[in-house]
Amino acid sequence: MQKDDGCSSCADKKNGGGDGDKCPEKLGQNDNSLIGSVIAVMSGKGGVGKSSVTSLLASSFRKKGHSVGVLDADITGPSIPKMFGVKGPATMTENAIMPVVTSGGIKLMSLNLLTPVEDDPVIWRGPIIAGAVKQFWTDVAWGKLDYLFVDLPPGTGDVPLTVMQSLPLNGIIVVTSPQELATMIVSKAVKMARIMEAPIVGLIENMSGVVCPHCGEEFPLFGNSQGKETAQKFNIPFLGSFPLDPSLSKLCDQGRIEDYQSNFFAGILPEALIRPV
Repeated sequence: MQKDDGCSSCADKKNGGGDGDKCPEKLGQNDNSLIGSVIAVMSGKGGVGKSSVTSLLASSFRKKGHSVGVLDADITGPSIPKMFGVKGPATMTENAIMPVVTSGGIKLMSLNLLTPVEDDPVIWRGPIIAGAVKQFWTDVAWGKLDYLFVDLPPGTGDVPLTVMQSLPLNGIIVVTSPQELATMIVSKAVKMARIMEAPIVGLIENMSGVVCPHCGEEFPLFGNSQGKETAQKFNIPFLGSFPLDPSLSKLCDQGRIEDYQSNFFAGILPEALIRPV
């Protein structure tokens, strides 16, 4: 395993440190992986549909012809395999863990694909959880990918810290909802990313409203949209608002999120993040 020499994302460096004992190095890609862009999806709190956004991003870019993977870093609350309708166990070779591939050709790795019973609780302390996330990067044979989307757990704890310190991120997408509580907590996610010097791609407001199935009118179920104003407040790009859709919820429950049709996510990443491999 090779590592990059820099430690520009280390919080200790930001706080005046910078010696090798305190600043973790970025983990290099393993011999079985060639990944162009690594995009993390995070939120300040749970319940804003962050995993749905991650899955829809992956599905949309796969439909555009890109090779795509999803690293489910929400170790204690993994939901990615359920949305895609895949089950483990993932197979292992002598040198690597093989990702499970969805019907649409997306490569997935999640703790649910490694445990015998998918609904057994993961009762681990923070360092073990962080170590598992690192192994999903260092030990999984991702192959050649244009994009690897990383679904982070909510908040600013061990896993987001590990991902920002250890993975060579090309960008972070912050997900929020119209609720005032959610927009207030966005500041924590944005401030963490900036402290860690992780590039922020922009903000998506999820569940911005709901469309009436009878008349087609959209109304604000959780209050008026605040996404654009929130993005302006923190001087980050506003990537758009995405409404609630009962058909999406149904497809997620059925493990068929790849069947969902939407043009919203297809062009959401700037061309600067599209790196050929």
